Amino acid sequence: MLWVHIWDPFTPLEEVVRALDDAVRAGKVLYAGISDTPAWLVAQAVTLADVRGWTRFAGLQVPYSLIERDVERELLPMAKALDLGVTAWSPLGGGLLTGRYGSDRREAQAGTRFSSAPQSAQRSLTERNLEIADAVNALAAERGASASQVAIAWVRSQQGLGVVIPIIGARSLAQAEENLGALELQLSGEELARLDAVSRIELGFPHDFDGGRLAFGDTLELLDDHRGALAPAGA
Repeated sequence: MLWVHIWDPFTPLEEVVRALDDAVRAGKVLYAGISDTPAWLVAQAVTLADVRGWTRFAGLQVPYSLIERDVERELLPMAKALDLGVTAWSPLGGGLLTGRYGSDRREAQAGTRFSSAPQSAQRSLTERNLEIADAVNALAAERGASASQVAIAWVRSQQGLGVVIPIIGARSLAQAEENLGALELQLSGEELARLDAVSRIELGFPHDFDGGRLAFGDTLELLDDHRGALAPAGA
């Protein structure tokens, strides 16, 4: 699979999609994916490929974790609608959800990316993120699992948003084995609700416009009201 990693703003979209189709037709590539690109560009590329009969993107690669849920606004709903598989990088929140951090463990630990990047640590070790780490740590202790396993299990549970596959970034065999233990961890509805409560984000406009009512049941009531107002007398 060939990933287009970060969109090239200088090359016409049609040229990129056609070049990827040529690579697939030549047998050099089986599938093409797109990473770190706005939803509207991905949707445009997939639509163009479908209309022209070219090879469409098969997957989307985005950062996704309890720490980073911004992709729930546009990218994940788009991926589900367009049938794109999602590979989620940094499911451990850049190391924040490994059990090393929490409200009682605020200092960047030696040997971590934050210990060598103080500015990154300052941006990441926020009150919100530490509260999320606390929730993950507490749940891990209750389940007899590691914090990493809880964090990865949460990402794997988000299948209502499409096919979401966490990317494991282990640096050792021990880390890989620990992370793979998430396959045996099934979080309950109550546990997922706890994690969601501490990590949820505001989806913003237009998702929460008028409380979302126009997109659901109230729409039918509004239509019925309009029909009644426009119906001729005696109808």
